[in-house]
Amino acid sequence: MSQIFKSHLEKFITINDEEFEKILSFFEVKTFAKKEDLLKEGQVCRHNYFVLKGLLRKFFITEKGTEQTTEFAIETWWMTDNISYEHKTPSEFYIQTVEKSELLVISCDAQEQLLEEFPVMEKYFRIIYQRAFAASQNRVKYIFSFSKEDFYLQLLQKQPAFVQRVPQYLIASFLGFTPEYLSELRKKIVS
Repeated sequence: MSQIFKSHLEKFITINDEEFEKILSFFEVKTFAKKEDLLKEGQVCRHNYFVLKGLLRKFFITEKGTEQTTEFAIETWWMTDNISYEHKTPSEFYIQTVEKSELLVISCDAQEQLLEEFPVMEKYFRIIYQRAFAASQNRVKYIFSFSKEDFYLQLLQKQPAFVQRVPQYLIASFLGFTPEYLSELRKKIVS
């Protein structure tokens, strides 16, 4: 599994095997069951998660008591609550596994030490955060400029394998739909 992480890093930075082994030592490999909470609202987020295998989601509970999914992470994607993680404040989100997941887990302190000892990792995380921010910008644009149907069609077009993998009720939560509306929309698209 560490080869997945090494291959991923090498897409963005140059490191040798010895450096990689030292970088890897800052992480723990952990396995989590399906629907296991990694973070709950009110807790301080103390870890950043890299998905080796599995699927995570970040969500919050609305005033109406429904779960609003804001983000997913599949293999080679990261997930944390950045505000809570960096500022050590209580989170307003939950992070939960959607599938049984194997993750590389790094604490905030270990990540800071990693960045001090391996400045090349600063470049890596900068690139990763830039990509995450760009994805977030696009999502906001889609929310404000697309109809509900077009928003779903964009997701289908850009991430077809992802849409097939994620349970439909979670896709609905991510898009701000009810599961029933998404079901009707899918029927309409098929016919």
